Amino acid sequence: MRDIQKEFLDNRNPTKDLWRMFRVLSDFTDAFEELDDLPPGISIFGSAREKPGEYFYEKATEISKGLSDKGYAIITGGGPGIMEAANKGAKISVGLNILLPHEQVTNPYVKIGLKFRYFFTRKVTFLKYSVGAVMMPGGYGTLDELSEVLTLVQTKRMSRIPIVFFGKEYYQPLMEFFDKMLEYKHINPEDKKLFLVTDDVDEAVEYIYQNAIKPDFFNSKS
Repeated sequence: MRDIQKEFLDNRNPTKDLWRMFRVLSDFTDAFEELDDLPPGISIFGSAREKPGEYFYEKATEISKGLSDKGYAIITGGGPGIMEAANKGAKISVGLNILLPHEQVTNPYVKIGLKFRYFFTRKVTFLKYSVGAVMMPGGYGTLDELSEVLTLVQTKRMSRIPIVFFGKEYYQPLMEFFDKMLEYKHINPEDKKLFLVTDDVDEAVEYIYQNAIKPDFFNSKS
């Protein structure tokens, strides 16, 4: 209990808050400078625990390759599992890693890598440079990222982007929970149209491509 109390008091320390602000600014400054010339990106989220040869690992690589072949940069969390698989399939491969007590190692397929101190600065960076998002199966982190992008699009705090949930069976309980939200009128019917649920790699890639800013956007800007 004493450690929890000390941590709580530390979080209210004005001197430490000042340095936190500088660290937040540093996260954003590094990201904005490094990714300023990045073509439109697709963020691919998913579990760090998937292994090469496993179904969703291989599907993430296929989706990434399909989107990369159409000219998109692929943005992941930079770690192992689904993140590694997506970076593996990418030509322009970005990894936004997070500094953790047990450090998450950047996977070998990342070509443009950044390390963030804070989850929230990392999430802002994901969506600042993404024109679409693919949610592969994952854990709490993926659920957090999934909720973030849905909330921002639903509330129109960001432009609508195509969102794909890959894995019908995996996401079925979440779809049922969304139905429960709808039953209680906690969401609107149109909120369930903010995403596509599929098991088909080609469908996922085509849905993103047809509904996102095209990769040649920068070349055609006036």
